[in-house]
Amino acid sequence: MEYVIVILLGFGLGSIPTAYILLQKFHGKDITSEGSGNVGALNSMQVSGSKLTGLAVLIIDALKGAVPVLIVGVLYGASFELKMLALIAAVIGHNYSPWIGFKGGRGLATAAGGAVVVSISLFAVWVVIWLIAMAFRRNVAFANFGATLVAILLSFSSAESLNSWNNPPAENPVVFSVMAAVMLLIIMLRLIGPVKEYFADKRNTIRDK
Repeated sequence: MEYVIVILLGFGLGSIPTAYILLQKFHGKDITSEGSGNVGALNSMQVSGSKLTGLAVLIIDALKGAVPVLIVGVLYGASFELKMLALIAAVIGHNYSPWIGFKGGRGLATAAGGAVVVSISLFAVWVVIWLIAMAFRRNVAFANFGATLVAILLSFSSAESLNSWNNPPAENPVVFSVMAAVMLLIIMLRLIGPVKEYFADKRNTIRDK
């Protein structure tokens, strides 16, 4: 029963379409049909023309990942598996919100918010790789995809080391690897489109030259 409660809690909080609500209320815009259509912080800022709106979406989306993890910790104590299950459910809810026709964002802010609480090592690895990728290509889509892909690989190749920094650690490194990879793969599904567009634009630029 506790697994059902954890999943419903994570999915319920994660599914709140922050960007959709804020842009409708304060800017009279439907973010699902403007800009990239992504229901996240970056598209919110671009569609609204407001950095404040983008920042508000980013913070609230991060809280959608952190809050269910914290609640699960209060309800069920120190359990990496239950906390991570809540976070995975929150990311799914954010990416496929039933309140807006199962549209959503890419899950990065929500995953980051929860990871800070339950797996700071995974969060730190992703951020470091993102900064390197961003410095190398100067493109958000490339950096997002690259950091997520490398984080998946490291969750297996460096599982024991990364797991030791978790709060709490998983029962064994395999559990950590599988649950981290599942969450990151859910995010990857939303990143494939943007990175394909990036490489298509690069090919077109080369041909134009």
